[in-house]
Amino acid sequence: MNAANDDWPWDQAPNVAAITVRSVLEGAPVLHVSHDADDEGWQFLDGRPADIAEGRLIAMHEVLRIDASLREIADLPVGWTAWRRSRSDPWLREPHPGEVIDE
Repeated sequence: MNAANDDWPWDQAPNVAAITVRSVLEGAPVLHVSHDADDEGWQFLDGRPADIAEGRLIAMHEVLRIDASLREIADLPVGWTAWRRSRSDPWLREPHPGEVIDE
């Protein structure tokens, strides 16, 4: 995918790193997404408690290949989090607890 592509939904370029976990790369659904306030980075997680040993880096262009429905939360503001109970449930959104968001 090309960064100049008008269809690109994210605020990060396609080659920018994002965080995920091994289980997502193996097919588990993304159930929790964070758009971090400290570095404006993205995390695409399985909803289970974080285990740093399971963390993996991916390029942003891989996100939609993993799950095209993630396009629905591409406009998630910096410092916010989104979650759902299953792949078929709608996304819920709120400011990340404890985040200080400069506007």
